[in-house]
Amino acid sequence: MSLGLVHFLQIYLLAQLSGLISQVPGGLGVCESVILLLAPAQASTPELLGALVVYRGIYYLGPLVVATAALGAEELLRHRAFFERVHSWSGEVLAGVIVPLLSLAVFVAGAILMFSGALPSIPHRLAYLKQTVPLPFLELSHFLGSLAGMGLLLLARGLQRRLDVAFHLTLALLGFGIVASLLKGFDYEEASILAIFLLTLLPYRRLFFRRTALLAERFTAGWLMAIIVVVTSSLWLGFFAFRHVEYSNELWWHFSATAEGPRFLRASVGALALALAFGLTHLLRPARYKPPKAVTVETSDVVTTLVTRSPSSYANLALLGDKQFLVDREGQAFVMYGVSRETWVTMGDPVGDLQYWPELLWQFRQMADWYGGRAAFYEVGHRHLHFYLDMGLSLLKLGEEGRVPLTDFSLDGHRRKSLRHSHRKMIKEGCTFEIIPIPSITDHMVTLKTISDAWLNGKNTREKGFSQGSFDPIYIKQFPIGIVRHQQRIVAFANIWISAVREEMSIDLMRHLPESPGGVMDFLFIELMLWGANEGYRWFNLGMAPLSGMENRELAPLSHRLGGLVVRLGGHFYNFQGLRAYKEKSIQSGSPDTWLLQEGYPSPGHWPISVHWSPEG
Repeated sequence: MSLGLVHFLQIYLLAQLSGLISQVPGGLGVCESVILLLAPAQASTPELLGALVVYRGIYYLGPLVVATAALGAEELLRHRAFFERVHSWSGEVLAGVIVPLLSLAVFVAGAILMFSGALPSIPHRLAYLKQTVPLPFLELSHFLGSLAGMGLLLLARGLQRRLDVAFHLTLALLGFGIVASLLKGFDYEEASILAIFLLTLLPYRRLFFRRTALLAERFTAGWLMAIIVVVTSSLWLGFFAFRHVEYSNELWWHFSATAEGPRFLRASVGALALALAFGLTHLLRPARYKPPKAVTVETSDVVTTLVTRSPSSYANLALLGDKQFLVDREGQAFVMYGVSRETWVTMGDPVGDLQYWPELLWQFRQMADWYGGRAAFYEVGHRHLHFYLDMGLSLLKLGEEGRVPLTDFSLDGHRRKSLRHSHRKMIKEGCTFEIIPIPSITDHMVTLKTISDAWLNGKNTREKGFSQGSFDPIYIKQFPIGIVRHQQRIVAFANIWISAVREEMSIDLMRHLPESPGGVMDFLFIELMLWGANEGYRWFNLGMAPLSGMENRELAPLSHRLGGLVVRLGGHFYNFQGLRAYKEKSIQSGSPDTWLLQEGYPSPGHWPISVHWSPEG
């Protein structure tokens, strides 16, 4: 059909005018009908209609898609911070689902490479590769492809454990597997699947943060069984696919583009050798330390004796029954610690005679190293940091410890006006304070347990341990208890840590009934300090305020700047500044620093220790 430009413009303009008169959006249907009616008789209607559809797509839908994409990009850039927060929050929420799925995908990718190495290639694709790829590349890609498959089977476990080294190795093996799939049989379907897995894994780098060594991860029975099933299945597939090939020793050294049976044998041996080497490395690594049952008060007279002699109240954590102990040869000092996987963590400084500390600390670090672990010293004081620095440890400030001098403590004076007001208010409401001595605690145990359970339910939390006590009758009966009565009913209590020579006193558990009067814990604190001053104690230890005293300044250490930023921005989740202010109500002196010292990592991004302290628990 021959149609001149003038004739076409007449038809086109008339069709557009008809569309405008019809008031139909875009003249949809009207323009097309007019053009079809006015077109020459010899014009092919299907071809003309197809051209009109293409015209609509290019002229209307194309600009709409481009404009929508541009508008979306502009909105994303405008609200970039919001979408980044949403992405971060959603990633944390879905991490429990995403990580196992990614681990499964990598395991499947390894199985695909293993099965592909055991099956013959498609003949016409192999013929094409024979002409384009040199034989050494073909042989090597087949062999290394199976090794990559076995490596992915092993790395899937590391991904499940969120190891950063497993993430990077997986990306490398997936990329290599894509190349090997194309070179060994031009298997673009397999390469496409591996590419999808690779692109899916890339955005989730931040979910794989653990820096534990890959060989330190233990394989569960389920993982071992899954790997054995895949390897066994690939071997069976290979022997079944090449059952017509008669075995001979010459097969191992037969290299040819069509010799797929020998390639399968060599690749299978290579994959099995990699699995064997990985397993032997696991067997020959240092044995994992299995902590014995925690030493309780009844079974450790040395620990109990040293605790009663210690001038520090935190030594009473040794009586909790959830720690192990390393005691020096003379029985004059000990370290209390716990083991979390490869991390050996002490609770505070050693307890006992100072002259035995250096040797005891070195002994602890060497013992951790003997079992392939790393040592960390949690919540140590500032006075003896040189002991830890001499061992080459890195240090990280955790916060500041609040201490109230009791030698001249009273509620008199302008500075204690708010404390005095709170104290008088609670007395007017009928609150009284008293100390339950150790022999009488058993008589009140049921009441104290009721208060503790009600407090835990009201806070929607559970008992903790290691760095603070939990409500256990054996543990509770070792300390005097301070209680508050309201209208003769016990509504709050706290167990009192005391130290030798009345150097320091502190409290561990602080629990109260939800319906108790407001300010009851302030009243309990004040009465305990008044009681301690009357008994002749020098200090009242308020415990640590996490991340307190960290300067968010340009020249400050990175850990301090991050801590200061968390305090400033994290108030919605944890009242850091309120906790410090609460402690400062009655503090008259400086707050000593509290530190974490550790082996090997200057700034642990994901340390398995958390600080648990609140004014009411």
